[in-house]
Amino acid sequence: MKPVLIMGCGYVGERVAHRLNHSGRRVTAVVRNPDRAEYLRSQGIEALLADLDTGEGLEALPLAGALVLHSVPPPNEGTEDPRTGTFVELCRRLPPDNIVYISTTGVYGDQAGGQVDELTEPTPQTDRGQRRLDAERRLTALMQETGISVVILRAPGIYGPGRLPIDRILKGEPVICPEEASPGNRIHADDLATLCVAALDHGAAGKVYNVGDGDHRSMTDFVHATADAAGLERPPCVTFAEAEQLIPPGMMSYLRESRVVLCGRAPVELGVDLLYPRMEAGIKASLEAEQTAEAAGTAVHPYRMSRKSLGH
Repeated sequence: MKPVLIMGCGYVGERVAHRLNHSGRRVTAVVRNPDRAEYLRSQGIEALLADLDTGEGLEALPLAGALVLHSVPPPNEGTEDPRTGTFVELCRRLPPDNIVYISTTGVYGDQAGGQVDELTEPTPQTDRGQRRLDAERRLTALMQETGISVVILRAPGIYGPGRLPIDRILKGEPVICPEEASPGNRIHADDLATLCVAALDHGAAGKVYNVGDGDHRSMTDFVHATADAAGLERPPCVTFAEAEQLIPPGMMSYLRESRVVLCGRAPVELGVDLLYPRMEAGIKASLEAEQTAEAAGTAVHPYRMSRKSLGH
């Protein structure tokens, strides 16, 4: 089997690395933070340091002929992704066999609650959505010019152990009232990791896949289900107009976008049965994993403990 390189080995990338290691395959994680590299090595994952901003360490990467999972996020500002631009130029010099890019369903923009699939024209209204679409286009151009296979996975909100809205619930932060809440789109990190491995191994060149669980209940439903599973009181609900004054701007920018992302193509074409097609099962498994880790004294690594209220 071809070696695998994971560019930006974070929350999902680490899961992919463990799966590949357990199956006896050669996998190398590429990160820019020395502490993160040390942590990954402590987990049995080979890790190299390289930086797409400065260029440091890039030329030494075992990129040529590899399968690559590209999960480096764009910068936080602007409408372009220069990091992917640097990665594309590196691939021209050291061409890999296949690139799988984890993008976002945010490239579809606000659809007023309407359905979108892989044939829907991306119309991002936010800078973050435009940055992701810029990355997709750079990679697609690379494929067209060089023949390097590129597969794009458009992921919605990612949840799992350490990524449930527990802190938000404990703080009593409000949610949108159910009758006003928009449809949700999400996927458990373990299911996304499975889809990533499948796309690396047999994703068709040029394909775009929406990779959600198909459970379109709202973020409010997701927060309520988490509270119920954790034995916590549900947070208060507010109208959308009230939320504009009470919910942080970053979260509101997600809540303003409403769409139903259809995700039926990926499981069929990639041959994957999702473990958690319903949020309740994924939330239960995530809480159990956290409890097991805490009991063993191996709580979720701080790098991953971003308690985001992901469900959109």
